[in-house]
Amino acid sequence: MDASIVSAYRALNESQAAISRAQTLDEALRESLKIILENCNAEMGAIWYADDMEDYCLRPYYWIAPSDLTACAHMPGEGAVGRVYDRQVAERYFTFVSADDPVTVADFPEIEITSMICVPFSTKLDNLGCVQVINKADGTRFSEEEADVCEMVAMIAAMVLGDATFAEPEWKPGKTIMRVRGVTREFTNGDVVTKVLKGVNLDVYEGEFLVLLGESGCGKSTLLNIIGGMDHPTSGSFECFGQEFASADQKTLTDYRRDNIGFIFQSYNLMPNLNASQNLELIASLVPNPMSADEALEIVNLGQRKYNYPSQMSGGQQQRVSIARALMKRPRIILADEPTAALDYTTSIEVLQVMEKIVSEGTTMIMVTHNEEICRMADRVVRMRGGRVHEVTVNRRKAHATDLVW
Repeated sequence: MDASIVSAYRALNESQAAISRAQTLDEALRESLKIILENCNAEMGAIWYADDMEDYCLRPYYWIAPSDLTACAHMPGEGAVGRVYDRQVAERYFTFVSADDPVTVADFPEIEITSMICVPFSTKLDNLGCVQVINKADGTRFSEEEADVCEMVAMIAAMVLGDATFAEPEWKPGKTIMRVRGVTREFTNGDVVTKVLKGVNLDVYEGEFLVLLGESGCGKSTLLNIIGGMDHPTSGSFECFGQEFASADQKTLTDYRRDNIGFIFQSYNLMPNLNASQNLELIASLVPNPMSADEALEIVNLGQRKYNYPSQMSGGQQQRVSIARALMKRPRIILADEPTAALDYTTSIEVLQVMEKIVSEGTTMIMVTHNEEICRMADRVVRMRGGRVHEVTVNRRKAHATDLVW
């Protein structure tokens, strides 16, 4: 039997199996896209859905790519995705000759597209969107058989959507407050150069809860240090609130951290010889217009513990004091690095409830974690792999802290 036919049948069977195992529509679509990329040996791809609340504007539902598509959109007939949706005809192995092509910029910012398959998503009753696959890993163009694989998998996914309400997502990005473009970070030890970040592209939006997820060594904590102003990238740009910080001097970075960023770490870093209130007042002395210690402790439900020293509090209580400390400066962004890693399940949920409340009141939260379950609370989950953004998931039905189980 021809190898291309075998590949097509394998993709079909794998898609059916993945969809049958999926517990949610989101999971079914994510698994389908992963199967397409694997079978087509493609580097990146996206599922776009038609937002019937906004003139059927096409928005990214899920994508695997080193680029952040959250704010991207196409009107029917515009760009490759819009054309395919409008005409309901696949564009197979469409080739771009330049990274400056406007379709390239619209579809995948900061990425040069050399080949592409774009397939419409539809049922008998409605056009739902498009599946888009970009760039073969070996640099060649996609084959006719690989385009067939995409169409078959899209057909199966459309059958799933035909029985579901493909509603507008509950979360949409707010104002862009941070832009990371092409950020790399290298560490040198003698003649050995270790490349930790290898070209990160990411936007952060006002008021969102963003989780950075990935295995140890993927670069998530290094990225957090850069966007927190505690480290410089080796190359690339990092802009926050309209100001560039990639090559800023130490005074500028100090002012940036003081005026904008609250930090929560895995280790609580409380002064052992100061009580809870005094630990907070120490921070208050360093910033303009601080919150009162009493107010911050009440937010984390520790008003009755303000005179307790760290040794007189549990790990969860100490972590809540550290959250209160981060709130003292009224930060616009809170960065949290594995804040529940040292806590048991019950205590972790208590801490996450506090963080959930803070986000609900408008503070932007960026959390590094290895805990997949915590990702269910986030507006977006950015999975890193090998020093780059690998895939991005938008949670359309966020879980509450009390819903999490591990």
